Amino acid sequence: MRFLYKRRNVIAMLGGAAASPIAARVGWGQGYPSRTVRIIVGFPPGGAADITARLISVWLSNHLGQSFVVENRPGAGTHIAAEAVAKSPADGYTLLLVSMANAVNATLYERPDFDFIRDIAPVAGLIRGPLVMVLNPSVSASTIPEFIAYAAENPNKINVASAGNGTPSHLAVELFRMFTALDLFVVQYRGGAPALTDLIAGQMQVMFDNVPTSLEYIKSSRIRPLAVTSTARSESLPDVPTVSEFVPGYEVSSWFGIGVPRNTSAEVVVKLNAAINSALADPNIQARVVALGSSVIAGSPPAFGNVIVEETAKWGAVIRAANLKVE
Repeated sequence: MRFLYKRRNVIAMLGGAAASPIAARVGWGQGYPSRTVRIIVGFPPGGAADITARLISVWLSNHLGQSFVVENRPGAGTHIAAEAVAKSPADGYTLLLVSMANAVNATLYERPDFDFIRDIAPVAGLIRGPLVMVLNPSVSASTIPEFIAYAAENPNKINVASAGNGTPSHLAVELFRMFTALDLFVVQYRGGAPALTDLIAGQMQVMFDNVPTSLEYIKSSRIRPLAVTSTARSESLPDVPTVSEFVPGYEVSSWFGIGVPRNTSAEVVVKLNAAINSALADPNIQARVVALGSSVIAGSPPAFGNVIVEETAKWGAVIRAANLKVE
């Protein structure tokens, strides 16, 4: 079964430095940065988000003459970090690592204290990568069709580990359930690491995980990969098919970018955007991105803004259809 939903046309540009009027002084950004810049990350250290933020922070520190430091503020599915940045001074010294979770939270939280699309201005996309659907070897399925048949024969007996309510791994399960009409029992964990641990131990049967964290366990055959969630195969797992090869229209990507408080000077946004795009063009950075199982996004602030709006609309439809709530 294919889950069909309408993706709303985006007819308004995002608020922020590239789209809203601001009263910036000419040349204001020429001396920027003149002190330490913080990149706020809504995830704990060690994961894909933290690795991405630290990768770009080192390059920016080395090329812009000031320290760019990563500050981890996990909690509430990145909502705490995003709210902190939205309410920070619009001076370019507090940046947000924007992720798919922020697009999800825009709908998941019924009465947020801020409006993400209005209050966070896009600067640049960083990277985008797939998740990988992995099984405990005890499950007798080696392909997506075999798994669908197995799950259909065992309704509501398949335990799917999720990294947390509203996370990419959770939304990947919900979208898969909608496309296939399978009865899968989703177990929410406080992060991807404990979820993956229980999958390897056999307490869970399935998980949609980030490629980098699953890769070593896939190579050692402790878990079995079925498919990646992007529309194209992953360079890290070239022999693993995509879910969409068997379930047309299915796509989930974990992506990251940089945002700033709205009304941040256009000159600062332009300078940050240029620096980030230069970093992403660096062969060493590109090699690291490939090692993370991802690809570069880059581009202009409005282009990244379109990504945010499109992803917000997509996951808003999924959240409403699945009747998901903040727990």
